Amino acid sequence: MPSSFTGGRGRRHCGPSAAQYGPEPSPVVCPPRAQRGALGVEAAGGELGPRRPGLSSPLGSRVRGPERTVLGTRRCPRLRQHRPGRVRTRGVPIRGVPAWNVRTLGFRPRAFGPSGSGPRGAESPERQGAPAAGSEPRTAGGTAPPLRPWGALAPPGSARLASPPPPPLGQREEPEPPPPPPARPGGALDPRRLGAHASWPGPRGQRPEPVPRPRAPPSRGAPRDAPAARSAGSGSGDHAVRAAAPAGPVYDRTETAVNNLNPAFSKKFVLDYHFEEVQKLKFALFDQDKSSIQLDEHDFLGQFSCSLGTIVSSKKITRPLLLMNDKPAGKGLITIAAQELSDNQVITLSLAGRKLDKKDLFGKSDPFLEFYKPGDDGKWMLVHRTEVIKYTLDPVWKPFTVPLVSLCDGDMEKPIQVMCYDYDNDGGHDFIGEFQTSVSQMCEARDGVPLEFECINPKKQRKKKNYKNSGIIILRSCKINRDYSFLDYILGGCQLMFTVGIDFTASNGNPLDPSSLHYINPMGTNEYLSAIWAVGQIIQDYDSDKMFPALGFGAQLPPDWKVSHEFAINFNPTNPFCSGVDGIAQAYSACLPHIRFYGPTNFSPIVNHVARFAAQATQQQTATQYFILLIITDGVISDMEETRHAVVQASKLPMSIIIVGVGNADFAAMEFLDGDSRTLRSHTGEEAARDIVQFVPFREFRNAAKETLAKAVLAELPQQVVQYFKHKNLPPTNSEPA
Repeated sequence: MPSSFTGGRGRRHCGPSAAQYGPEPSPVVCPPRAQRGALGVEAAGGELGPRRPGLSSPLGSRVRGPERTVLGTRRCPRLRQHRPGRVRTRGVPIRGVPAWNVRTLGFRPRAFGPSGSGPRGAESPERQGAPAAGSEPRTAGGTAPPLRPWGALAPPGSARLASPPPPPLGQREEPEPPPPPPARPGGALDPRRLGAHASWPGPRGQRPEPVPRPRAPPSRGAPRDAPAARSAGSGSGDHAVRAAAPAGPVYDRTETAVNNLNPAFSKKFVLDYHFEEVQKLKFALFDQDKSSIQLDEHDFLGQFSCSLGTIVSSKKITRPLLLMNDKPAGKGLITIAAQELSDNQVITLSLAGRKLDKKDLFGKSDPFLEFYKPGDDGKWMLVHRTEVIKYTLDPVWKPFTVPLVSLCDGDMEKPIQVMCYDYDNDGGHDFIGEFQTSVSQMCEARDGVPLEFECINPKKQRKKKNYKNSGIIILRSCKINRDYSFLDYILGGCQLMFTVGIDFTASNGNPLDPSSLHYINPMGTNEYLSAIWAVGQIIQDYDSDKMFPALGFGAQLPPDWKVSHEFAINFNPTNPFCSGVDGIAQAYSACLPHIRFYGPTNFSPIVNHVARFAAQATQQQTATQYFILLIITDGVISDMEETRHAVVQASKLPMSIIIVGVGNADFAAMEFLDGDSRTLRSHTGEEAARDIVQFVPFREFRNAAKETLAKAVLAELPQQVVQYFKHKNLPPTNSEPA
């Protein structure tokens, strides 16, 4: 991850300093992972050769949704090449391969080398007559035409690649290949967009490592994930990238970079982005042999799988290409970068009026303003209406902010019509006057340098020769700023610091008893582990070192068996970090036999523990860290007064609390902490600065898909993150000017 994303932060830990926990653990170098949005991929080419006639433009469709990202692919180093003097059959060299093996792989045998020669001097049956149907034309000397590599992207789902081509004439025909899977339809779920690009950087001109072919051919008629890998040679290839979800249909494809081992693809993939989901993607690179859209007609060069959250949290990643068996595909690398596509600029206007026309018979006027923009049908469309200022001819309206795209569709020169009315209770508002302007003209107004517009009533202007205006509208200031979104903060390098708190009170039952909530069933899970996985697998993509403190409360600890409400479940108080969600699950399982479940159920110690570390993050000048505490409990809180006070104080910090209730207990107290319907107050009467608690009872999701729990638990988190940083006026670390 680039250092610019971590800002001036030290090591990733849940606290003001690592010294508080003693020696720092070694960071785990793992790729990070997925508010709602969309993503795209960009790819570009290096030295491009001539394009084969009939080769189609980039295949697939581009899905547009509300929040979007762009993925792209660039330089593709050290891709496999072809050996000179070898003629390929459908992209696979078959010298020395038995005929049955070639036929099983779905390729037709063809003649090798110059006319009259064949493998080991034998004549091919097809060479005795006309060329076999579907065979490729050969260049002079018997060498094959240059290959054309390409690639693509697909969403989650089930689909298989096309079947291999039919056998030679005279042999039993194979079933016709199915049509290619349709592109995923687009669907906007949230008005944001995100983008990314991918590339294969590497040393140019070096000979890549050979890639072994699969030893065992696939069975006849069985679907294949991709064609067999071709050995490296001394020539260049034509490459392309496809983007897909693992085991899913092709989402989209890049263009083909002709005769290039270091392609940089210009095509962008646009995807919907959902923070509360694990959106798995796979990028596969192919060497294109012909204009066919069937993937098994081309040579598979390598692939890379990850989640969308991994790309978004790092903004740019570089990873090695792998074969189907997860072994390295030579030395090729792929680079993917993400970018938000949404226009999140907002415009803030401050206006006043002077000497407006008097419209009330026994008073003055009650003026207000309406802003219109031209619609697609040529009619004016209302965008914004100010508040009404009573009994005045010199009103001063409150400053207001609207999205720039709402006011002018992002076109700074688009005309904007402003109309001034006198408010009447019966709805028959009296027209005072109007004027037209544009955003570019309004931007000339600055603090201390106002801009004045004459408010004109066309009827009075036509009737009165000496008519000047119906008053003056004064634009005091006009500012355009960026309304930062959750994606802006994540792409700007903000890290989500995850901590787990687990309830080990006696009400859970003996962990050896199958009726206990801590009993680990033969499938290796329970409700506690399910909650940890549901939340952790999402959050871990947004923490660069993936080292998470895991704490317990309500248990007696050896050797003196004193009750603790704030202990490390790995029994290392100086280093309570666990490596990833797997590390948390392992530490949880290992600690169960070594503790005694006791009580009471106190939340405040763990809430204050994380709050101490979040307090230090308030010293940051940009949005670099946000803390998330997951508490999993089975019962009623014993220290409600202290917990309410701790939550109210934590609401002033970059921190959110997620509570998952397991079992069938009464969780009314948890609903009280979740301030969705009322403002939470401490025992002193102090109100919470914002709602930071999200409570979810696990029993409502026992029979639902595991992804459903994660969506419910994390639904409010993006809004809480944005709300805090906006309140503190903290921009993203790597924010761009508006």
